[in-house]
Amino acid sequence: MELKIGTVVRTLSGHDKYLFQVIIDIIETKYKNKFVLLCDGKSHKLEKPKKKNSIHIALTNTVLEENLLKTDKSIRNALKPFYEKNV
Repeated sequence: MELKIGTVVRTLSGHDKYLFQVIIDIIETKYKNKFVLLCDGKSHKLEKPKKKNSIHIALTNTVLEENLLKTDKSIRNALKPFYEKNV
């Protein structure tokens, strides 16, 4: 699967391990690795997203619509079903 803005991911390492977040930007480097900016609307808001190496995330099959990526509240509400499903 390819990295796309709006894709819901699950983090695999770090303090936010196993949390669901949304890709809001993709940063390509001159090396082979890519970095993504992640937001969950709570601990990592749109104003200060989390920068993470793309090898430390697991992609899901869900891509959120662009209008859901405008506010922290809409991102939190969009991620809520992922937590309810995995409880």
